[in-house]
Parts: sequence; structure tokens; C-alpha cells
Amino acid sequence: MSYEKVLQAKSIFVGTKQTVRAIKTGNINEVMIATDADPRLTSQVANIAKENKIPITYVDSKKKLGKACGINVGSAVVAIINK
Repeated sequence: MSYEKVLQAKSIFVGTKQTVRAIKTGNINEVMIATDADPRLTSQVANIAKENKIPITYVDSKKKLGKACGINVGSAVVAIINK
């Protein structure tokens, strides 16, 4: 179910830096974080999302998350925009 949200999203931001930047602009509906990613990378995104009251969905695989984004490498974090 969670990976389908990425496929159906109108726009996404992939990666921690782009996600943090997008959260600060205020256009994000949801953040997806892979649980198998390094917490040192994902904790900053999780904290900023919580501060901005953006829902966080945790998924089990960064490889599957990357594939859902259409890239050939894993992705620890994805921001979804449905506006």
C-alpha cells in the first residue's frame, strides 16, 4: 500500500536533502522513510517532519522505495506532494 502512494503521487522529492528542503517550503503531504536506512540519515527528516506536523509513513525497504520512485538505487526518504 505505501509504495503505491509513491507511484500515484503527482510529484515526489527523493533523498534526505531534497526532502528537508521541500518540508521547509511547506508543500509536502507526507514523508516516507525506509526502516532499513541508516538512522543518522533519516532522523533529521523525521524530526523536521514531526515539527511541521507532516505525516510519516515507515516502509520496510529502501530498495523497494527507490524502485517505486523509478530509480535504480535505494532511497532512504521520499517526500510526496499531491497538490
